[in-house]
Order: sequence, then structure tokens, then C-alpha cells
Amino acid sequence: MSSRIKIFFKGIVDVSPLMIPVVPFGIIFGVFAIDLGLTPMTTIAMSFIIFGGASQIIFLQLFSAGASSLVILSSVGAVNSRHLLYGAVLSEHMSDLKMIWKIIISYFLVDQAYAVSNNYLKNNTDKNRSFHILGGGVTCWVIWQITTLLGIFLGSIIPEKLGLGFAVPLTFLAIIINDFRKLINTIVIIVSGLIATFGSEVIPFKAHVIVAATIGLLIAMILTKFKKSNNG
Repeated sequence: MSSRIKIFFKGIVDVSPLMIPVVPFGIIFGVFAIDLGLTPMTTIAMSFIIFGGASQIIFLQLFSAGASSLVILSSVGAVNSRHLLYGAVLSEHMSDLKMIWKIIISYFLVDQAYAVSNNYLKNNTDKNRSFHILGGGVTCWVIWQITTLLGIFLGSIIPEKLGLGFAVPLTFLAIIINDFRKLINTIVIIVSGLIATFGSEVIPFKAHVIVAATIGLLIAMILTKFKKSNNG
């Protein structure tokens, strides 16, 4: 078995535990989209094109709340801006790749794949180590598409009392749980969460997601600079 295949399957194995909460998350998205009047093809196309659970859920929530197109696009863009940071962090490990491979990997670079591949890439020097991201990302993609289909075609028979709504926060809690070990990360997570939660009823134009993300980034920048200045 070649090095590429071994590393690819290593990515699959490493990301698999994070797929457990993704299953009900994907089903919820499929059910939610159909309930809002989207066609099955439109729902499937959204999962293919956007391929971002948080972005798709926020899109549907704002759409159902009657938010303007500008607010919807801005909110989705703000949520997806974290991928710029993912790319910046991982770019040093993919500098030798051809552009086509960079484009392919960037499409599959979702939260779960980044969470497991970041540490792997830091601790490995194999020239094919980027296939770890590909393995994790492809696994996420397959699971997300399958569960979207399940939500579309089986959602009507899932009892409401089953309470699948827990899967959305659980999915992201599983990703960020290690970040609670760092004080700065904990402060940013708590502040952003409080602003998004309480701001949903106060901040106009349904822009609470944008405001929470922006303030969270500013706090992270200020605390990081403050920490560096003290250490220096």
C-alpha cells in the first residue's frame, strides 16, 4: 500500500469519531430545508455547492426569519471567514502541491478535517501528508451528503420528540472542546456565544451572527497582542 493511501485512510480513521454528531446534524438540515419549502434538488445542490453545515443552517434560519439577502450573504460570509484562517495555518504544509490539488483540498477543508489534520501535519514530515486532510474531508463530504438525503426522504417519519436539535451544538462542541484548555479561546467562545444568543432579539436586521463573529475576532486579537506584550 502506497504512502498516499495509508495517509488517506489515516485521515478517515482520525475524523470518524467526529462524524457521530454530524449524522443527526445532516438529517436536521434536510428536514429543515424541506419544511421551509426548498425542493429536494435545491437542498441537495446546497449541500454540494456550499458544503458547510453551519453556513447552511444559518442560511436557512435567516431565510425563514425573513432577513434580507444582504444580511444572509454577510452572515454566511462571516461564518465562513474562519476557513481563511484554516487555509493560512495549513498553507505552509501544502506549498509544494500543484494548484489543482490545493483547490481540491480547499473544497474539503471543513471544521472536522481541519481539527484532526492540523496536529497531524505539524508532527509529520512525509511529503504526502496533505492526503490526511483529503481523507478526513472526503469522509465528512460523504457523510454530509448521505445524511442530507436521509433528512429529505426520511425526515417526515422521524418523531419530533426524538430531539435531534441537540446535534447542531454538539457537532461544534466536539470540535472546540480542546480550545477550552486555553484562557483566550475560552473567553472568545463565551463572549461570542453570549452576543449571538442574546443579540438575536436585540440586534437589528438579524445581524447578530455578524456582530458576534466580529467582536469575537477583535477580542481574540486584543488578548493575543496583550499576551505577547506581557511575555515580551
